[in-house]
Amino acid sequence: MWTADTSPRPAPRAGIIGGGFIAAVHARAVRAAGGALHGVASSSPERARTAARDLGAARAYASVDDLLADDDVTVVHVCSPNGTHAGYAEAALEAGKHVICEKPLTVDPDQGAALLALAAARGLTATVPFVYRYHPMAVEARARAAAGGLGALVGVRGAYLQEWRLAYDEDGWWSLPAATGPSRAFGDIGSHLGDLVEFVSGRRITRVNAVTRTVHDRSPQGRPLTTEDLAALVVELDGGAIGSLMVSQMAFGRKNHLFLEVSGTDANVLFEQENPNALWYADKTGERRIPRDTPHLSAEAARLSILPAGHPMGYQDAFNAFVRDSYDAAAGAPPRPELPTFRDGLAMVRLTAAVVASAASGTWTDIAETPPAPTTPQHPAVQHTEGAPTP
Repeated sequence: MWTADTSPRPAPRAGIIGGGFIAAVHARAVRAAGGALHGVASSSPERARTAARDLGAARAYASVDDLLADDDVTVVHVCSPNGTHAGYAEAALEAGKHVICEKPLTVDPDQGAALLALAAARGLTATVPFVYRYHPMAVEARARAAAGGLGALVGVRGAYLQEWRLAYDEDGWWSLPAATGPSRAFGDIGSHLGDLVEFVSGRRITRVNAVTRTVHDRSPQGRPLTTEDLAALVVELDGGAIGSLMVSQMAFGRKNHLFLEVSGTDANVLFEQENPNALWYADKTGERRIPRDTPHLSAEAARLSILPAGHPMGYQDAFNAFVRDSYDAAAGAPPRPELPTFRDGLAMVRLTAAVVASAASGTWTDIAETPPAPTTPQHPAVQHTEGAPTP
């Protein structure tokens, strides 16, 4: 079983940019990963002081520049609105800081590619919290697929559904085009779904045919909206598998309904984020649930399974493990296979751009390739019948 880190790496000293919900999640993860929350910067000195108090930070910075100029800060967590990610992440890397940047990494693929190159040139750890891949049973699904347990991959089916655009009367930066970028629902939650598809299947999404809809064309405060509330996608993966994905923030009763089913010629596996402590698995002998029971898991899934079976683990546990692995990599440890880097962040920025372009044109759109890391597993490919049509 994976246990708390007892290695002698120095405690990272974290600075957080932003003070909202996700900043609080990061703050808890900083401490769980053995770091110190050194300070917080926000949109104003007053908001920074409030955030520092609420998050338990040692200090509040008058500006982001002040945070980046502090030599005591070794890692910067970018938790600000989407449109600011590129600028803050670039400035942090230029200042010699390791970076954990919220998704989407950027709202423009060229910016994402530049950040990936800059992090590599500076030799700095740069990660994106696609933390759903840190649920032990998501890792187990990946391990079974990578080992060939599903056979040749033939299809994927998934969705990420929320109700908040219908159920909650709230406004915020998400309704400002400059802060959100060209995509809202897909860029926000669809990037998690796309990343989970590629992580579990071991295959990249190569092209997409998408339809999007803006159901409410104004925010609760009356701001005009042009970005999407929902998106439906048909996708093709390298190797030939095809799939359908649905992303919506207009689904009553769905709080955070993320699921992914991966189908092969020998078996199907289903992961559900709201029921993350078991997998649904089916093959020719029937269907069954595979519980998060450490002695029966792959080594990497067992590493992340820090509680005995029957004691539920969840989102914050996954986030804590992601931050710990980010900090270990920053200290010089080999990156774990789950660790999502700026390379993965760029892949999802490019997927989002393809979704927007496909929805606008009504045609299939190819996705610019982000070369996979050398350790990315390649699962068995679909064998096409000669002359068989592809989507």
